[in-house]
Amino acid sequence: MKAARFYDKGDIRIEDIPEPTVEPGTVGIDVAWCGICGTDLHEFMEGPIFIPPCGHPHPISGESAPITMGHEFSGVVYAIGEGVDDIEIGQHVVVEPYIIADDVSTAPGENYHLSKNMNFIGLGGRGGGLSEKIAVKRRWVHPISNKIPLDQAALIEPLAVGYHAFVRSGAKAGDIALVGGGGPIGLLLSAVLKAKGITVILTELSTKRKEKAKESGVADHVLDPTEVDLTEEVMKLTDNRGVDVAFECTSVNKVLDSLVELTKPTGVVVIVSIWSHPASVNVHSVVMKELDIRGTIGYVNNHQETIKLVEDGSVNLEPFITQRIQLDDLVSKGFETLIHNNESAVKIIVNPNL
Repeated sequence: MKAARFYDKGDIRIEDIPEPTVEPGTVGIDVAWCGICGTDLHEFMEGPIFIPPCGHPHPISGESAPITMGHEFSGVVYAIGEGVDDIEIGQHVVVEPYIIADDVSTAPGENYHLSKNMNFIGLGGRGGGLSEKIAVKRRWVHPISNKIPLDQAALIEPLAVGYHAFVRSGAKAGDIALVGGGGPIGLLLSAVLKAKGITVILTELSTKRKEKAKESGVADHVLDPTEVDLTEEVMKLTDNRGVDVAFECTSVNKVLDSLVELTKPTGVVVIVSIWSHPASVNVHSVVMKELDIRGTIGYVNNHQETIKLVEDGSVNLEPFITQRIQLDDLVSKGFETLIHNNESAVKIIVNPNL
């Protein structure tokens, strides 16, 4: 089968590799669509980061580069391993793409996403969504109804990132949130917040992303700090209180500074983006306003609630898909577009079977 294989920084190859073996306890999935994530771009430009370098196998998967990429994907079940009795062939599914030790519990209340040596399918090994087929352990496979088209279902994984950030924030209906950054995660997080009855103020510089935030209806107010006085506008919108909660989705220090400044006393600032460089924070403001600064990574038992938001129509994922491409065009039309011309794209999804 065809698969996109990461060898090293700047070196991703479309190759023919053996189809996966559907072992006991696993589910064989024909991949329908797979999204390109910001993490994938960082691997391509700066990696290996999450991907274990060649000769240094991951302690759980036992794999190192070259590995098959792709962790935001949907598909159709084509085979069921021995011992799996609650999934049917032909069922539509999405995957919670964790690589976690078998003895780590995923029961409610367990922080399995923070367990030792955690990594992701499509980064740390165990196949990936940028291939025609994949075999995944049953506990990571989530059935979806046919109400969700498979192309949109590929966005459930990043939507779950937004959902978990919402949970971490403690935000509730009636609150006002400030989202710093209108990339894919910022937009999908905003969709979750709106679905939960929260007023969303989004800051963004990109014309395309500002338009997408307005068209999709996920933001009540879209502010460009190069065009307006951000402090003045946010204070006007919050009756001079500041926002209840803020989400940093850019890994840009200036954005983090703005969020700390514009969050109300006793408010919460959630850092959602992955930072590849050190950051500074105005600790005096944090102390004097008794702010909570919280991190968030991935998701933890959030997929079911996330899927429900899409199935009941509370979140519409269609507007965020800006391009559909074939696997052979992954680098030229996918990675290169997102790196050099991200003004023209929000989420690019790939069909490995075209």
